[in-house]
Amino acid sequence: MDESMKKRILAAQRNEITEYHVYTKLAELAKNEQNAQVLRDIGEAERRHAEFWKTKTGTEVQPDWGKVWRTVTLARILGLTFVLKRMEKNEGTASRKYAEIEAAFPEVKKISEDEAAHEKSLLAMLDEELLQYVGSIVLGLNDALVELTGALAGFTLALGDTRIISLAGLVTGISAAFSMAASDYLSSKADGDPRAARSALYTGGTYLITVILMILPYLLIPYKFISLAITLAIVVLIIYLFNYYISVAKDLNFRKRFWEMTFISLGVAAFSFTLGWVLKIMLGVDA
Repeated sequence: MDESMKKRILAAQRNEITEYHVYTKLAELAKNEQNAQVLRDIGEAERRHAEFWKTKTGTEVQPDWGKVWRTVTLARILGLTFVLKRMEKNEGTASRKYAEIEAAFPEVKKISEDEAAHEKSLLAMLDEELLQYVGSIVLGLNDALVELTGALAGFTLALGDTRIISLAGLVTGISAAFSMAASDYLSSKADGDPRAARSALYTGGTYLITVILMILPYLLIPYKFISLAITLAIVVLIIYLFNYYISVAKDLNFRKRFWEMTFISLGVAAFSFTLGWVLKIMLGVDA
């Protein structure tokens, strides 16, 4: 075995033992016992793969504890679905790496087949509450971004003081959050959805959190145009992070959704800013 091949095998060995610990710890987070058992079984298979590579290298390899910690932490924050989907994509990368050394070790074919089986097992188990209410989250997020971005742009030009803009934005945003939650609840209730209350909570909660993040620059910075610029940057960041999460968790087109939401939100902001400027001139307001 040449040095280059040994390095590849050691990397594969470390990856397998690392994923053994990842899957084992993710199993502890799974609320569904069947899902937890699937994760434990996959982890055990990864451990066997690591043992196989150990017989070839004769070396004991330590797992990448940093990767284990990052993955488990991410799962606690964003849920198992998001993390497992990301790992599923990496499983495909691992399968390609195994293909590179399959000629030297025909046994690798079995490991590649195991990796493919892992992907199917993971896809079959994905079902989390957060994704069940993703429609409510999208409703709250989209409305908050579009409505409040436009309102803040208009307030920024029409009003003079950032504290007044903050007050107007908070009153508008908080009122709209409760209105959205109530509308979602009544609509879901009328459709006979037993999850109406929780759906409304996700819609209103998402709206309220988005409002707070967008108003924050006006509360901290006394210069209104700088505050508006930072708010717009926050809007783009929120859109980016949300669409990245959804695109991974639900296998959707990230680029299309990101640019669509960004264009709508910033387009409404530009329109509202222009409208505020026109109305200010027409009404002779000096602020």
